[in-house]
Amino acid sequence: MTDPHVADHEQPEGRPSRGPLSRINAVTARLGMYLSVAGLLVIVTIVFYQVFGRYVLNSSPTWTENLALVLILYVTLIGAAVGVRDAGHIGMDSLLVMLPDRTREKIELLIHVLVALFGLAMAYNGWILGASVGTVKIPNLGLPEVVRYVPLIASGVLIVSFSIEHIIALLRGEEVVPSWN
Repeated sequence: MTDPHVADHEQPEGRPSRGPLSRINAVTARLGMYLSVAGLLVIVTIVFYQVFGRYVLNSSPTWTENLALVLILYVTLIGAAVGVRDAGHIGMDSLLVMLPDRTREKIELLIHVLVALFGLAMAYNGWILGASVGTVKIPNLGLPEVVRYVPLIASGVLIVSFSIEHIIALLRGEEVVPSWN
């Protein structure tokens, strides 16, 4: 039965993908979403504490801004990776819908391969950049600068894994079920 609230072109085409990679990625994506939401709540708390300290206590904590900036990297990059798996990223579906099924599937496959290559580049370059600043400390936090590059590497690896899942599902005629279902 089709969902009346979802447009025809958004209905799942094939059966749900239930392979081992899909099971692992579904759990990983759900965990990533939970961590991103928790990180966002921590960022809001830190910024509130900074504003409270500055305007009420007249003594702004020095570590809050740097910690919030580091957490923003984790929230956005992990959230973006989950968006790749759950097809939450911006796309040009209106153009693909007009194409014949076979052509659309080939273009979707190409898109997932290109996204996987982008994720690989993210992970590789994050590793290189992180290694180049491994001994430098973040001011006011005392943490190594490499913690800013960990989410870039993790997000790249997740994007590669999620793209591979989509490629396998497309080749099998299956549909990747979003982790929020």
